Amino acid sequence: MRVNLFGTLVASTALALTTTVAATAQQTGAGQGSNGQGQGWRGRGMGFPGGGRGVLGSVTEVAADHYTIKTDNGETYTVHFSVNTRIMKEPAGRRQGGGGDAEGGQRSTPQVLKSTDIKVGDFITAGGEVDAAAKSIGAVFIAQIDPERAKQIREMEANFGKTWLAGRITAIDGTTITIEGAMDHTPHSIMVDENTSFHQRRDSITLADIKPGEQLRAEGAVKGGAFLATTVNAMEPQNRGEGSPQAPASQPKPQ
Repeated sequence: MRVNLFGTLVASTALALTTTVAATAQQTGAGQGSNGQGQGWRGRGMGFPGGGRGVLGSVTEVAADHYTIKTDNGETYTVHFSVNTRIMKEPAGRRQGGGGDAEGGQRSTPQVLKSTDIKVGDFITAGGEVDAAAKSIGAVFIAQIDPERAKQIREMEANFGKTWLAGRITAIDGTTITIEGAMDHTPHSIMVDENTSFHQRRDSITLADIKPGEQLRAEGAVKGGAFLATTVNAMEPQNRGEGSPQAPASQPKPQ
């Protein structure tokens, strides 16, 4: 997934971060602040909860107030940070897809880093406000990830819409669930049948238990031009009944 495709995080995330993005973003709460709320990624990486733009790449330069990174497609981005930027290291052992929490897995705590802990050659993902023309991002959140995890993220991106989907439910019509994709912010239809299993964290649920506004992750395959889910994991929105299923619990305080 290229920089101009992720309308597009998390890390997402995260979700990424999901998921996720993202995956990383789900752990850190990135994307829920005032920078990037309700927007999408502009780089490689998982969508953040509440929306959030971001980039993923290898660090080529470290400075006092920014990093320079190179994305997979060879573009160079400047990642600006300040004392308000959250910098951390993603915990080891995260399962691909970041579904550990939704599937009952144990969640690890990210390690807080100093800006000087990031070195040339490290892989980082950053979420914040992207200036696509200037190829820069004002980072709210930066996470250092290991090369194996970066490889997993690339594989996840390549398989989005093929073997898995994630996003916010916008409609349910019979056995068709429509979501706003966490990675591309476009509509996707998910078909379910009698063989589809439904879960919410560790609990088994049914299609009737899933409501518009909730987040879900589905795994399956494309059959006959439609995405048929074998498993669906649903997550209740944090602030149900407050008018915005993805509204942050609190806004960051001015420094």
